[in-house]
Amino acid sequence: MRFQKATAMFLAAAMALSLAACGGSGSSAETTAAPEPDAAAAATTDAEAHAEETEAAGAVLEGPVAVFYYTYGDTYISSVRAALDAALDDAGIEYQDYDSNNSQTTQTEQVTTALAQGASVLVVNLVDTGSDDAARNILEQAAGKPVIFFNRSVSEDVVSSVDNSVFVGTDYEMAGHMQGELIGNYLVENYDAIDLNGDGTISYVMFKGQEGNAEADARTQYGQEDADAVLEAAGKPALSFYDSANSNKYLVDQTGAWSAAAATDYMQTILSQYSEANGNMVELVIANNDEMAIGSISALQNAGYNKDGAAVIPVFGVDATDAAKDAISAGSMIGTIKQDAEGMAGTIAAITGNFVNGADKFEGVETDNIVGTWRVNIPYGIYTGE
Repeated sequence: MRFQKATAMFLAAAMALSLAACGGSGSSAETTAAPEPDAAAAATTDAEAHAEETEAAGAVLEGPVAVFYYTYGDTYISSVRAALDAALDDAGIEYQDYDSNNSQTTQTEQVTTALAQGASVLVVNLVDTGSDDAARNILEQAAGKPVIFFNRSVSEDVVSSVDNSVFVGTDYEMAGHMQGELIGNYLVENYDAIDLNGDGTISYVMFKGQEGNAEADARTQYGQEDADAVLEAAGKPALSFYDSANSNKYLVDQTGAWSAAAATDYMQTILSQYSEANGNMVELVIANNDEMAIGSISALQNAGYNKDGAAVIPVFGVDATDAAKDAISAGSMIGTIKQDAEGMAGTIAAITGNFVNGADKFEGVETDNIVGTWRVNIPYGIYTGE
């Protein structure tokens, strides 16, 4: 077949590349370089020819599936990766994983390499979330081969521009709404204990994962607004951001990594200035994800809170990672919103298998989760350990 001949043609070029990838074992690998221009151009030409051969419905695809993660360092993404590796292994689908290390340039180069090596399907956790240009570039490189974007938002216009492209994600605004409702209900039930300085108002800090990220924007907005709505309905005042000079009313991870380290650094600085002794203690922590929640807990515990029967500053996150579940079980964290890593991985694996085997792309996918012809939403859930 042309596909097999193309693989042989590019073997020499692929051997010269410094990019490494992992196969069915799911072991870590980082790739950083692109193929030489002549190899890339040849890969594009052959990909277009192969796309023409397999354009007809029901065509069975050959070649490994290439899976691109925006970074292996994200705890939630690592959970998706572990579950997806297992699901693809169980399905007998050959694959290669790539760590883009939070660089869109690296990821774009990795896509070029994977196509040169004969990848049949691209599964892409886009680095530049919400970047139509980055997503379009990947679709153009794919030249008709199936592309599954997941987790980090890609617009409907881009995904729908190609018949065999799909996005697997969430109704991301729901995470913020659910977190806000969870926080509001908890505060109403425990208001006096949480109001450490007795001023009748709860002082809070919000940790935002990334600027320009639709999920982060929604969680930041609704996590606070919906909590306020619950409080005000119960006759309580709205939340008060701890720093009146901060008009944004959030602290953002400047690296865009949604990291525990960023939240720890912020919280340690806060606790050096705001304390029960000064009467201005932060009384609530809202975080866009569990990593930042766990980071804030580390700083709180260093200051004597959230451990060993000491006073607990309520901390809320999103993802329901194992670390967050453990913290909730230990009483150092109150709750989180479950973003179903296994459900996302299972859906991606099912759609991948459908593309590989020439089936309808949504065959076997939960009907209630399908949006139009371009998207699948994985539901969220509240997790408090109960």
